[in-house]
Amino acid sequence: MLSQHFTTRLSVVMGDKHDLNSVFDALANVHRREVIRYLAIQPRSISELAGLRSLSLPAIHKHIRVLEEAAMVKRRKVGRTNILALERAPLRLLQTWVEQFHPYWGTEAETLETYVAYLNKTRETKESS
Repeated sequence: MLSQHFTTRLSVVMGDKHDLNSVFDALANVHRREVIRYLAIQPRSISELAGLRSLSLPAIHKHIRVLEEAAMVKRRKVGRTNILALERAPLRLLQTWVEQFHPYWGTEAETLETYVAYLNKTRETKESS
């Protein structure tokens, strides 16, 4: 419930243009994650991205459309070439969403096994009392 409220609040702050669900959907595919990685380094043409991912132009256009719908990339036409650049706001939205859980992550020592051992020890203590 808290994360839903937090996500809704972030959507209001970021505006309707940036929707966390569409960002997750966009990043659910390895090709789109790689496109984001390439664009994080520098803007690139669509044909260049297709070559880097060994995808056909129709296939890369489908992935680009999903990224555009999530407002994660911006397209600019230079002559006959479409150049894409990374839009950072949706990634900041995602980063903010993930960071809300940081206080609860605990340490590497806090695992399911250590929690079960704690519960067993607590149960044994109560039974012996």
